[in-house]
Amino acid sequence: MFSEERVTQMAAYFLIESGRRIAYIKLLKLLYLAERKALAKWGSSMSGDRFVSMPHGPVLSQTYDLIRGHQSEPSYWQTCIKDEENYEVSLEQTITVDDLDELSRSELRILGEVFAEFGHMSRFEIVNYTHDHCEEWADPNGSSFPIKPESILRAVGKDESQISQLLAKFREDSQLDIVRAALR
Repeated sequence: MFSEERVTQMAAYFLIESGRRIAYIKLLKLLYLAERKALAKWGSSMSGDRFVSMPHGPVLSQTYDLIRGHQSEPSYWQTCIKDEENYEVSLEQTITVDDLDELSRSELRILGEVFAEFGHMSRFEIVNYTHDHCEEWADPNGSSFPIKPESILRAVGKDESQISQLLAKFREDSQLDIVRAALR
């Protein structure tokens, strides 16, 4: 189940590492690559978002809506992250890594690994990287369509047995998220 709080804190991590301001398309790619890495490692998503192919590469669907301002009422995202000119976003000044209490140390480690590998890329370099190296992405010709978790797992080199195990974990986590949401 999608967690706006968790994806906001994931975005905040990348914004802190980037000097508190970043092109939103680069942020979307960093978030996607982190979720892709988590899925490949654990068979679970950090944010609970859906993977989709869009013209500029793979993204997280609901996160894309947040970054584009497609929410009807004030949100946690808007209290932490604000739009800037030149298709960029910035982080509210008082947030530090210590405030990212929705994320585990293992999740922060994945975010750190992704930033170490891709954080130096420009917005268009990382877009091109996802086009060239994320085999699960296919050009939707101006539209969008879902990317199945098993497509990602195949693209990162998992065999069918590993895919089966990781998908079982993914489905189990999804069911637990539904139960947790009902208990709130």
